[in-house]
Amino acid sequence: MLFKAAMKINGVLTGKVILLLGIGCAVLLASAKDANAYPVSLPPSINLTIGDQHELGVVQGNIPNGNGVRRNYVNDLIEMALGTHDVAFGNDFFRSNNSFSPLPQAVLAGLVNGTSTTINLGSGLYTYLFASYSGQQRDGVGSNFAEVWYVGNLSGVITIPGTGLSGWTLFGPGIAGAVPDGGTTVMLLGAALGVLGVARRFLMG
Repeated sequence: MLFKAAMKINGVLTGKVILLLGIGCAVLLASAKDANAYPVSLPPSINLTIGDQHELGVVQGNIPNGNGVRRNYVNDLIEMALGTHDVAFGNDFFRSNNSFSPLPQAVLAGLVNGTSTTINLGSGLYTYLFASYSGQQRDGVGSNFAEVWYVGNLSGVITIPGTGLSGWTLFGPGIAGAVPDGGTTVMLLGAALGVLGVARRFLMG
């Protein structure tokens, strides 16, 4: 009698465990399916141009190399009034009439240098893009200049003019490399915890 009762209890528990495992697998598969069912499409790239609505300003003249120099040039443009001209560091500075707010100081932390015309800004990582051009004229004056764009309100992939481009630097208050979680891991973890809770109730009931 006791042996038969024990076998019966074990059979019921085994059935419950199998049922719970089946439910758990179904929940995880459904979660994974839902997570992959709605792919997020990448936004189209934004084309920045010389003198467009994203322009912070222009530095006319020979542009020395060095991240610190470029940062100082950007910060000088930030402090200028809209549509004004200034002479600093031996170059001419022209502030555009485009108004941006806020305009934090450019910092060296997290900066990125490059030479390609396609740039991935990420999201919320950078505020300013400093691009040096040589061997061509801007507005019929000089042959070397730097175009500075405000990119604090942009994200994703952008492109910039390539004719005469010698290099660019991204400045901003953020540090590159942070990748936000897409939510799939959190969803699967929640499903697993839910299955464990149901299993505990079944086994203790």
